[in-house]
Amino acid sequence: MQAETALFTRDLPVQSEFRTVLDEAAYQPAPADWLIGVTDVVGSRKAIADGRYKAVNMAGVAMISGLMNALGTQDIPFIFGGDGAAIICAPADREVVARTMADTVAWVGDDLGLTLRAALVPVSAVRAEGFDVLVQATRVSEAVNNYAFRGGGVSRAEALMKEGKFAVEPSAAGSKPDLTGLSCRWSPIKPEGESIVSIIIEAGERAGTQFPTIAARLLELAGMALHDTGSPMPREGPPVSWPPEGLELEARAMPDDRSLARRKMSLYLGTLFAWFVFRTGLSVAGFNPKRYKEFTSLNTDYRKFQDGLRITVSLGDARLKELTKFLEAERAAKNLRYGICVQDSAILTCYVPSVNSDSHFHFLDGAGGGYAQAAENMKA
Repeated sequence: MQAETALFTRDLPVQSEFRTVLDEAAYQPAPADWLIGVTDVVGSRKAIADGRYKAVNMAGVAMISGLMNALGTQDIPFIFGGDGAAIICAPADREVVARTMADTVAWVGDDLGLTLRAALVPVSAVRAEGFDVLVQATRVSEAVNNYAFRGGGVSRAEALMKEGKFAVEPSAAGSKPDLTGLSCRWSPIKPEGESIVSIIIEAGERAGTQFPTIAARLLELAGMALHDTGSPMPREGPPVSWPPEGLELEARAMPDDRSLARRKMSLYLGTLFAWFVFRTGLSVAGFNPKRYKEFTSLNTDYRKFQDGLRITVSLGDARLKELTKFLEAERAAKNLRYGICVQDSAILTCYVPSVNSDSHFHFLDGAGGGYAQAAENMKA
């Protein structure tokens, strides 16, 4: 049976330029009977400070990849927030979505040693409080779309989750969603002579109708004014090394019943072969490593919008100083609230349903706190 969520998603007009996320007219309202699924890692900043940033990001992506597998489609409106994620779904898919979320909470606790909270909030509940859930699709590449949300409804759903409302309780210990394709094999991205900067901005109390103009100026300062510019990812794709840092995490996500040791050994051998293919550039059984790396760069979500702009960019000291000066001036004028996290590298967590398709998707976050730390700094 076709997932009802996918039918709505495929009918969304797809915008060709990222800057349209700032245009309210480009959004469609979520159907009144739909639901908002939200997750986040409890104590994520401490876990990141302890060096567990890959585990935190994998926990954040797990709901998205699990739901795409469970519903048999990538056509799910979603957004990744570093230590959590949000999706919207049709009521006909509620049972599958709730079960997958419950299994994900259990797996994150059992295998990653983290606490993931989750909630499934009716769209009608946030609308009753005066918020809305508006969604937009934007083309990332010829193979992948990304999604943006405004209206405050998704952010309100996250707040309700943190208050313990509409909670999705974990499945029984040992439960696990289908996480086929969830991986984190790429090496950290460390641009020479620049920092990786994660930024969140939201409208301030005096912003009024100025916020889109302010956000557009931020994109310009960050080198993101055009559709295909500003990414911290090299155009030729991310670096690859062996063995990959996230190998054990990927082994824990593998959908089979072998022991963890056997899964790790399988991945050691498989990733060694993959490393050889990428280093030599040889095409094997129809797999083109050059094309795959190029689409990895194209299909990376380094900019997004959820009731505010969220970007990760590489900046030199001079541009970072200019950008920070701009943010401070607009904050002082109460036109925006912002949080920023400066770190030396970025990491990828990936969803790869098939290596022979261009529709693999890559979730990027800063390795030194990223969006989670930026959000905390914004509160301060």
